[in-house]
Amino acid sequence: MDAASVRFGHHEPPRRTLLHLSDTHLLAGDRRLAGRFDTAENLARTLDAVERMRLRPDAIVFTGDLTDVGEPEAYRALRAAVEPFAEGLGAPVVWVAGNHDERPALRAGLLDAAPSEEPVTGVWDLEGLRVVALDSSVPGWHHGDLDESQLRWLSEVLAEPAPLGTLLALHHPPLPSHIPLFDILELRNQSALADVIAGSDVRGILAGHLHYSTSGTFAGVPVSVAAATCYTMNLARPAAEVNGMDAGQSFHLVHVYDETITHAVVPVVDAPTGDFFSQEWLERMASLTEEERLEQFSRKRS
Repeated sequence: MDAASVRFGHHEPPRRTLLHLSDTHLLAGDRRLAGRFDTAENLARTLDAVERMRLRPDAIVFTGDLTDVGEPEAYRALRAAVEPFAEGLGAPVVWVAGNHDERPALRAGLLDAAPSEEPVTGVWDLEGLRVVALDSSVPGWHHGDLDESQLRWLSEVLAEPAPLGTLLALHHPPLPSHIPLFDILELRNQSALADVIAGSDVRGILAGHLHYSTSGTFAGVPVSVAAATCYTMNLARPAAEVNGMDAGQSFHLVHVYDETITHAVVPVVDAPTGDFFSQEWLERMASLTEEERLEQFSRKRS
């Protein structure tokens, strides 16, 4: 008997595992964002943190603001950093456009597609789990929107349910923000999106934009927002005075089960940790009966 074959609780292992990252905001050259945030180095630290987890995810989803000002060189640098990493994990990359991106340069730099202002959308079939990338960016603006043609396309995609359901990935979350000014830049016409996903197999929405992790529901569907890899918002300050800080970066580990989906926030931080648990400890627990495991691990000793 090995640990991988033992179910320690009620739930079977997840059917699919995704990595959800957001808001890399890469710049061309060695420039720092706002003169202080090294977005390339912070992305590298994030990818190193993922690598240390020794995962084999089914996909890696980047929910927008891939670059800060849409420079072709920045998209090439992003691709050079992420593609070999993703290939090593055997995972496809889902690129989502954000308000800081430029569609023509994104298409050319990341997708090997002809430059165009058409929305950057796509559908990925992860052996039954469908991931749909939407483009909530609005050329020339920072707020979000989904035009009628994109919503019509989404409706056609969702007309046929997927075996494990559908996850939508877009940049602007259909949620209120803790930061008042972000509501100016929110996704507009949200009711139209709600009408499209009503009664569909959409099980979750992945988003970014806010630079802090949060969650909620939209039209009865769970929404999970990943914090940025570049910099995060310091929510310890009063809401009207929130500003960015070079700390608290994280990404989400998404586990898809038959009955639920979990979104775990994984911090990107160098910190000492304990060493009580290990692979050997797990294997020892796997060798015990359920009652013996409860005795060993659940019973209070004092």
